[in-house]
Amino acid sequence: MEAAPADLATGLGAGRGGAASAWLTTIDGRAVARFRLEGGNHRGAVGPVEGEVIERLIDQAGRLGVPVVGELATSGAEVAEGLRSLWAWGRIARGLTTVSGSVPIVLSVVGPCLAGPSLLLGLADHVVMTAGSYAYLSGPDAVARFTGVTTAAEALGGSAMHERRSGLATLVAADEEEAADSVADLLSYLPSNYRDEAPLVATDDPVDRASDRAARCLPERATASYDVRVVVGDVLDSESFMEVRAQSAANVVTGYGRLGGQSVGVVANQPNHKAGTLDIDASRKAARFVQHCDSFGLPIITFVDSPGYHPGRDLEWQGLIRHGAQLVHAYAAATVPRLCVVMRKAFGGAYIVMDSKGLGNDVCLAWPSAEIAVMGAAGAVAVLQGRKLAAIEDPEARAKHQATLEAEYAEKFCTPRVAAERGYVDQVINPCDTRRALFAALDSLRTKRARPLSGPKHSNSPL
Repeated sequence: MEAAPADLATGLGAGRGGAASAWLTTIDGRAVARFRLEGGNHRGAVGPVEGEVIERLIDQAGRLGVPVVGELATSGAEVAEGLRSLWAWGRIARGLTTVSGSVPIVLSVVGPCLAGPSLLLGLADHVVMTAGSYAYLSGPDAVARFTGVTTAAEALGGSAMHERRSGLATLVAADEEEAADSVADLLSYLPSNYRDEAPLVATDDPVDRASDRAARCLPERATASYDVRVVVGDVLDSESFMEVRAQSAANVVTGYGRLGGQSVGVVANQPNHKAGTLDIDASRKAARFVQHCDSFGLPIITFVDSPGYHPGRDLEWQGLIRHGAQLVHAYAAATVPRLCVVMRKAFGGAYIVMDSKGLGNDVCLAWPSAEIAVMGAAGAVAVLQGRKLAAIEDPEARAKHQATLEAEYAEKFCTPRVAAERGYVDQVINPCDTRRALFAALDSLRTKRARPLSGPKHSNSPL
């Protein structure tokens, strides 16, 4: 990351003292509003001065249309200032909410981020944590008093936990220098504000290149797994894919990439984790990313290979319907160009939610291997012909007849040809043509615009 020298930055909190400093500066030649919260009397504690400095910076970022970039190492609210401290961090939270969806918000945790101010992380588009940092609302002592469970700060809110379990951490960096580079990388895919275009990056990767590695990726057995990131990486510009929140809800892949130099957002089912099924965590992860891309005008490319929603009593009790609907809503509300490639399975609710034509998808492509249906052949035959099959006493004859019925059902209902005939798929393509077909579709959608808006589409709320 190339940042402006300190003497060229415009200080917004100079002379105020306290634990917060704020500047208008640049990262890789692009203007940003940057603040740092650390030090002071109680290691970055937020009091009235800190709240005012950071709130002013955020307001300036919104008016100038530049990203908010912040580094936090804070012990929480400044206890010595009493209620004024709670008011102060509340004002910061209000400021971030006001500019959410208008300018990108990228925060780095470079130490502790505790108590109320840790909630600010949930308002950011991206959070980068250093390896030794940690964030939580209630510390180990409070947890022990209320629950009787003893836990360490790292286990309670360390970067590894937030990377794998909570999904708060977009990326984890070894140190502050690597964290700064990660912030710069994230911003390179994003526009400075919702009105601007994302930076166009020159590439020597031909847009009409054959996607041979992607075409070879699917195994012969329909139930075998593979890494969808191989497909994504081959279809996008070479070395341009940047996965975000990779360790959390790994059954769905989200990330940025470029196609012909243009920034795009990618959502893909991951067959090598939970068979690519959708659950609560995957639905929320994908929904927030789709919402984020829509906020900043990034086209969305969706790669589909999912047998459906993950079954489970606990999942249903925890609100799978409600959380699954978040992804439905995010796609249906998105007005950016939306492209979809059905590679293999697209069954039932998973077919609908993964940017189907019914949700307003612009261009839906399918590989010849695609299976688009209410359910797979085995499940459908069991429902439709279960009693007749059970009446066949000879196990060998029953198995043979069942295989015949499944083959007939697959041929009649599961092929992409059927979906294409009904307008649910725009084109069945050779997998080798995926890159060139997606670029052609993206190029044709460059002039797509939503209805006239007087302000940003929506905030990027912490789903």
